[in-house]
Amino acid sequence: MTGTVLAVCAAGHDVALTTIAATAIDKRPTDARVPVTESGLVTDHVCDTKHHGGLDQAVYSFDDAEAGRWAEELGRDLPFGWFGENLRIAGMNVTDAIVGERWAVGDDGLVLETTIPRVPCRTFAEWSGEDRWIQRFTARADIGAYLRVITPGTVGAGDTVTVVDRPDHGISVRDLFRGTDNTDGLNKLLATPGIAPKVHRDATRILKRTTRSAGT
Repeated sequence: MTGTVLAVCAAGHDVALTTIAATAIDKRPTDARVPVTESGLVTDHVCDTKHHGGLDQAVYSFDDAEAGRWAEELGRDLPFGWFGENLRIAGMNVTDAIVGERWAVGDDGLVLETTIPRVPCRTFAEWSGEDRWIQRFTARADIGAYLRVITPGTVGAGDTVTVVDRPDHGISVRDLFRGTDNTDGLNKLLATPGIAPKVHRDATRILKRTTRSAGT
């Protein structure tokens, strides 16, 4: 499976929202190639380091088809970076990527690995300016995927994204957001060597919840 990076986006400045002191959600596209380290795009930063960024959430990707559906529904333009994404990708269903699958991006050696879903928060709700945005975004569950950096490199608009490895546990990023009764898949995911810590956290939580429900 392959896709294309339509835009590479980073926050060059912070914005202050009414109830939030500062946020780096305002990502803007760049024409330059951007170095990517294990911490993410070197030109980007986050303000809320408790819930964003870090090794397991170094890069955030969003599907252009999903962005297009929202733009049509909201009746407004949603430019590259509006979702707070670092990479806007076409040709791949990002939210339904299998957790732990690896993407080779461009031809400079960059390899990324899918980890956890984006969870909509109050910052995103206020940024959107839309009524009941958290509930609506959650109900659609087209939430994009965070990635960790396996091999550093550079990324630029127009780069090809190629899935070079896909685990066979069958648990998708969307499953970690919505939950799943696939206990075999969850157990297989949790047994994966070197699993990202936040993936382990989320998969464990879902497995416990699913097991309790089955028991009752």
